[in-house]
Amino acid sequence: MGYRIVVAGATGNVGREVVNILAEREFPADEVAVLASSRSQGIEIEYGDTGKMLKVQNIENFDWAGWDMAIFAIGSDATKKFAPIAAAAGCVVIDNSSLHRMDPDIPLIVPEVNPDAIDGYKRKNIIANPNCSTAQLVVALKPLHDYANITRVVVSTYQSVSGAGKEGMDELFEQSRNIFVGDSAEPKKFTKQIAFNVIPHIDSFLEDGYTKEEWKMMVEVKKILDPKIKLTATCVRVPVFVGHSEAVNIEYDREMSAAKAKSILREAPGIMLVDKQEDGGYATPIEAAGDDATYISRVREDPTVDNGLAFWCVSDNLRKGAALNAVQIAELLGRRHLKKG
Repeated sequence: MGYRIVVAGATGNVGREVVNILAEREFPADEVAVLASSRSQGIEIEYGDTGKMLKVQNIENFDWAGWDMAIFAIGSDATKKFAPIAAAAGCVVIDNSSLHRMDPDIPLIVPEVNPDAIDGYKRKNIIANPNCSTAQLVVALKPLHDYANITRVVVSTYQSVSGAGKEGMDELFEQSRNIFVGDSAEPKKFTKQIAFNVIPHIDSFLEDGYTKEEWKMMVEVKKILDPKIKLTATCVRVPVFVGHSEAVNIEYDREMSAAKAKSILREAPGIMLVDKQEDGGYATPIEAAGDDATYISRVREDPTVDNGLAFWCVSDNLRKGAALNAVQIAELLGRRHLKKG
């Protein structure tokens, strides 16, 4: 007997990716329900490349009873409304929004990093998925931190427009086309022109000058990996459709050579080390798009600090940063607790 699983927000970028990944990974599902708002009710979505079509149902009147788990990709406001209803009906919610991430009673999970934390899901029947830029970072940090304690991280992100949803991708496409034909490239979704530009601003500004996106990385790394790690982030939106990149500088409590770091990363789960010191011997978002791995390149020692290391990290933000991680959480939940399939 397999699972009855729900994908809420199935018509959005992340939701569609969740549906595709469930099919790709042959998730042991007896039944899959796809939900969205009333505007999308009746639309059909293909279940991966299987030829099986799923009809979108209205989330407003969906009966959650009897469903095992639900992957939510509907944003914080809608999640705040529907997650408690699903959880109360016995359906475990895996939430992609930021709503529950810092709730001490809700586990924040990256399966390669802190799988044991999932055991706390029963407190509220909800599991949180981290921010996209956090997910790939902790996958890279975890095996290194296991060898030598990380004390400080400085990270600069180069985040694709798909992190802002379909509107962000449409804006990059339309602005690029308009610029080539001499039309206006006025911003709508973003605060400034994104085509042929970079914007050092993601999410709202906080009182200390950081943005909420940067704050998320700071607090989520502490919750997932180690509360003693100090982290500062600068998050930048770049004119790339899919794939987030990060330049990472780490300080350790003892020596970590580049050679040792490479040997650790080469064997670590979820990581692909692509690090040749030659033209093109590194990963970029184009190689990462559509792939499950977190790619690590340009591993080198940082001579400006004691026990310093630097590297480049790239991942498909729609997959490991959101949909794939959520499906991996569902798989982990099944193996450890629900035990079907």
